[in-house]
Formats: sequence, C-alpha cells, structure tokens
Amino acid sequence: MSTPSPRWFKSSHSGAQEGNCVETARLGAPIGIRDSKDLTIGHLEVQSAAWVALITGLAGT
Repeated sequence: MSTPSPRWFKSSHSGAQEGNCVETARLGAPIGIRDSKDLTIGHLEVQSAAWVALITGLAGT
C-alpha cells in the first residue's frame, strides 16, 4: 500500500501573484510548510502544537 501524496494549501495572504505563496499540508502528525516558488528545496516540518502557537501569535490572539 502506497502513502498518498499530501494535499498542499496556499495561504490566502500570499497575494495575487502566482509565485509568492506559502503552502501548508498535514503530513500525518507534523505540519509541512513550503515555498511554492521552488518545490525542489523541500519543506519544513513542525509539530501541530508549534504550528498552532505560530498562527495564534501571528493573529495576535
């Protein structure tokens, strides 16, 4: 049985230009974060709790 490819989502705050996007995906337990301008450089993985802390901090709540 093969592992399905992750479904990547573009940030709604990345702007209208196609090349300036941050994408995220759930990779099992960790969250993947990548720059859609260059998919060959891979992605960063963070634990879900760290992702929630980052988003909460950025939102100012």
